[in-house]
Amino acid sequence: MMRGLYIHIPFCKQKCNYCDFSSFAGQETRIDAYLSALEREANLSKEITCKTLYVGGGTPSLLGESQLKRLAQIIQNNFGPMSFFKESTFEANPESLTAAKIAVLRELGFNRLSIGLQSFNNDELKTMGRVHTARQFKTAYQTARNGGFTNINVDLIAGVPGQTLESFTNSLQQVCELDPEHLSVYGLQIEEGTPFFTQGIVCDQDLMRTMLEKTHAILTDVGYHHYEISNFAKPGKESAHNINYWQNGEYIGLGCAAASYRGGRRWQNVARLQDYIDCMEKGESPIIFSENLCGKAKEGETLLLGLRQLDGIELTDEQWQLFGREIEKHIQNGLLTQVHKKLKLTIEGLFLANEVFRSFVAPFEEV
Repeated sequence: MMRGLYIHIPFCKQKCNYCDFSSFAGQETRIDAYLSALEREANLSKEITCKTLYVGGGTPSLLGESQLKRLAQIIQNNFGPMSFFKESTFEANPESLTAAKIAVLRELGFNRLSIGLQSFNNDELKTMGRVHTARQFKTAYQTARNGGFTNINVDLIAGVPGQTLESFTNSLQQVCELDPEHLSVYGLQIEEGTPFFTQGIVCDQDLMRTMLEKTHAILTDVGYHHYEISNFAKPGKESAHNINYWQNGEYIGLGCAAASYRGGRRWQNVARLQDYIDCMEKGESPIIFSENLCGKAKEGETLLLGLRQLDGIELTDEQWQLFGREIEKHIQNGLLTQVHKKLKLTIEGLFLANEVFRSFVAPFEEV
């Protein structure tokens, strides 16, 4: 069975204006205490076999070289050597990704890097609250290449306030020139509690859709495989860790706000940094939420996750029995298509996926 390991590093230089993740700026003095807490939590899952690793954030590259080595030691002591992972991804931001850190990451055995660019336009970067420039990204990217990383993902955002179709397309084309193995292109979501939400910013959905349609056209034309709603890869470079999520595989999450799913049970840790550290120091459970997925809720989640993949999902008799009415409705309105037992989003459905997904999440409509 495929199982993933996710480790959350919640530290940031500055909180982005669109970010609603568990991340904290100006808390670098707590990194060592946090690593100690991670070590204690990792020990609770000791010797659980995981085949993929993803260190995300926050900004994991904010850690110093000795802290990166300590993190790797925690992983190795509890889950085996880094070489055991089929895929080991490390998230980084350009302003904190140095040649020395890249050398340490390669030495430690990480084989995939995910760099947050978001835009090649410096004005758009400032609007988002990013603390790097386009030039810093190019330098970090080239340094990673020179340092031996042959599998790199780059993140972009469509729908940034003030962004035009021309500026977005320019960013996309500049990324294509760098030829990364993987691209994640997200439509901006304004989440409650973020500065963008407080400012009352509303996305131009029509413009964003045009940008995402352009993304599909440009990237597939130059050889990328559009394999998930927001993800594009060179053949064979699809993210194994994320595919495991979308195929409803099991995963272990460590750190504040990290989620886990194992044996039909899903749970999530406390989100606040100090609360998580305090729980682990006191030997208390950091879990703040837990549920057992079964029946219609479990099958609905399996459908929702599977439909994120452009290849779709093999529909079971039980899923059809539980959700046949909803599936038929979305086939009729052109958002889903079914060939034999394979169910997938249509091109129209890609842009209205949330409308489809709502049908598979409780509370369910009564027949």
